[in-house]
Amino acid sequence: MNLAEPLQKTRLFWLLQSGGWAGWALSFYLGAAVWGDPPENYAFYVPIIAAIGLFISLGLRWIYRFTWEMSFLSRVLPFLMGSYLAGVVWMMARTWVFFTLFPEQRDAFGIESSAAFYSYLEGAISAAWVMLGWSALYFGIKYYILLQDAKARALSATAEANQAQLKMLRYQLNPHFLFNTLNAISTLVLDKDTSLAADMIDRLSRFLRHSLESDPMAQVTVEQEVAAIKLYLDIEQVRFGDRLTLLFSIDPEVRKAKVPSLILQPLVENAIKYGISQCVKGGSIGISAHRDEGQLQLIVSDNGPGLDFSHGKSPKGSGVGIENCRERLKALYGTQQSLKLSATPPQGLTVTINLPFIQGETP
Repeated sequence: MNLAEPLQKTRLFWLLQSGGWAGWALSFYLGAAVWGDPPENYAFYVPIIAAIGLFISLGLRWIYRFTWEMSFLSRVLPFLMGSYLAGVVWMMARTWVFFTLFPEQRDAFGIESSAAFYSYLEGAISAAWVMLGWSALYFGIKYYILLQDAKARALSATAEANQAQLKMLRYQLNPHFLFNTLNAISTLVLDKDTSLAADMIDRLSRFLRHSLESDPMAQVTVEQEVAAIKLYLDIEQVRFGDRLTLLFSIDPEVRKAKVPSLILQPLVENAIKYGISQCVKGGSIGISAHRDEGQLQLIVSDNGPGLDFSHGKSPKGSGVGIENCRERLKALYGTQQSLKLSATPPQGLTVTINLPFIQGETP
């Protein structure tokens, strides 16, 4: 638990405690001034009895904290009896202080008479109602704080779960790519092409370092995302050679726009796995970014075999890559995003992502 939380709650209690009793003292004094003729120095008497009430209510607080874990019905008796007894004790203290400060009032009140007894009883009941009101406010505020704490914990747990899910989705993006790359390196070593194998290992290490060091929760600029994708494509370029043609079209207006880190990598990997690698002569992959009706639009297209759109519906992507992208985008942007598949004329697949346009800081 954060140490600041109990300190903040304690500070809040004393703020409400002192403010509440100060408010009662002011209203009590004004009531006496309006409806009666208070003795001289009555303004000195009221703060004293308010302070006594404050300390008596601290005893109630201790009792309520001791009985807090009990059932609701088990707390009703301490609530009622505690408030009444606290009111009686407070009234006794108020009476003693009053006649100590104003001894001349003894004769006026006739403390030996039955009228004085009923006046005292009436005062005790009034004091008990004050303590009952204090108790109700104490429980009400305490329940409210507990409810807010529960909501905060629930929001924190949801946020942590979303972060864990996003990290899991990010780290699911590379298995096929890593297997294919290591397999290509193995082939180069067997063919004794050590120079190219060493170059591929170097490119792989740079890409993996970038992938592992980047925060899955962070957003990067389009410019940084494209640079990361080029690290990935450098490796694939070694595998496919002239069979892989890359086309980039990045609008200068969106270079500093924010995107989720490595959001394009699984789409490009998908294009290579299901598009380029299926073509004997290879093919091309196009990556573009521009602004469209106030949103950032990212497009990854290939001229591979594509998907079947003959039924008039957009099919779901093959493999986990596109589905992981869908989940990441949904978790990050809710309904303010979209990921759509369409056919690339004359053949191939186009993946279009629309995101809120968030301009990053210009260095």
